[in-house]
Amino acid sequence: MQEIINIILASGRSAIDLALYVLLPVMVIMMAFMKLVEAKGALAFIARLLTPALKVFGIPGAGAFAMVQIMFVSFAAPVATLSIMEKDDTRNRQLAATLAMIFTMSQANVVFPLVAVGLNLGVIILTSLAGGLAAAMLTYYLFSRVLHEDGPRKAAAVAEEEKKPRTTALNIMIVGGQEAVKIVLAAVPILVLAIFLVNVLKATGAIALLETLLSPLLNLLGLPGIAVLPIATKFMAGGTAMMGVVLSQLQEGVLSVLELNRIAGFIINPFDLVGVAVLISAGPRCASVVRPAMAGALVGMLIRGILHLLIF
Repeated sequence: MQEIINIILASGRSAIDLALYVLLPVMVIMMAFMKLVEAKGALAFIARLLTPALKVFGIPGAGAFAMVQIMFVSFAAPVATLSIMEKDDTRNRQLAATLAMIFTMSQANVVFPLVAVGLNLGVIILTSLAGGLAAAMLTYYLFSRVLHEDGPRKAAAVAEEEKKPRTTALNIMIVGGQEAVKIVLAAVPILVLAIFLVNVLKATGAIALLETLLSPLLNLLGLPGIAVLPIATKFMAGGTAMMGVVLSQLQEGVLSVLELNRIAGFIINPFDLVGVAVLISAGPRCASVVRPAMAGALVGMLIRGILHLLIF
């Protein structure tokens, strides 16, 4: 019983340290900046600029906005865009393609904290775009061909722009920072639970067994057996929990920066139990197209992973 209590307390300390000293400062600055850019219309401009180039991949105009959101805000940010696409004239195949792209791309809430400890930002963005666009194209032209297509949906309420009171740039940034605090605080419970689960698996020897079984395969890829822990954590508990494990391993010296960059293509994306659950909460249409989107995302993630292994 005492050992369980010690694991709970250690998990809580790790989660709070991660939330307060890593996530919070990065997310406050990033959200404040992105809120200001959004208020000035820059994000909408970027989305319009990218729309013609993205049509060939099956991604509608709103999908370009979702792309910017996941790469520069957080994995949950595209939920708002997906909820709009649920109600407008976006076809089911386009919605599936957009969802596959989001599943595959790197989320800002994990990327930017890890950039501070050595993750290569340029490479992660390039492979994110390559894998995301490949996943969208495969989903649109191959995996979602069997989807039933409804007619265009008219949604005047969605098209109407909300009238927002005039405010200063400082106030906009403060609002963004407050939203970041809410996101980080909301992440604390799942962080504690996820890190606790991982610590239990470590204490019971389950992770060690996985390391033994998978080490030959990982060694063929030039990766250490210790990489099993962040990979398992990512798919069981989500990207935020995985980030906590990676930061801990980097501090302890059991995982190198080079090894982090080599596995980044496989583990830095919202294609896990937590990420999928959050993103399909945007509405019933997202839930109905999740299977072809997941098929496309699986291929996109493999493409990203192979690219990282080749580059590093």
